[in-house]
Amino acid sequence: MAPHGNGCYHAGMAKTQLGARVDAEIAELARRRAADRGMSVGDYLAQLVVDDVSGLRARAMGAAERFLVEHQSLFDEAEHGSRRGGQAA
Repeated sequence: MAPHGNGCYHAGMAKTQLGARVDAEIAELARRRAADRGMSVGDYLAQLVVDDVSGLRARAMGAAERFLVEHQSLFDEAEHGSRRGGQAA
């Protein structure tokens, strides 16, 4: 089974330690998300950076935005129906 993440950025690269101060809640979220993926926190954070630099995150956010714009009327109808106490479609 291949390791998680992009093997290209892991192979033969020296590791550098970074320090960052984040809220305790953010640190815990990072630990949980890394554990969910079977990764160390360092590898998880490195993968986030690689995804961001490669444009993957921007493409995903763009796709989500297009989806919301395209289907906004459905969300509006569902919200309006729930305010009246009715059932959404």
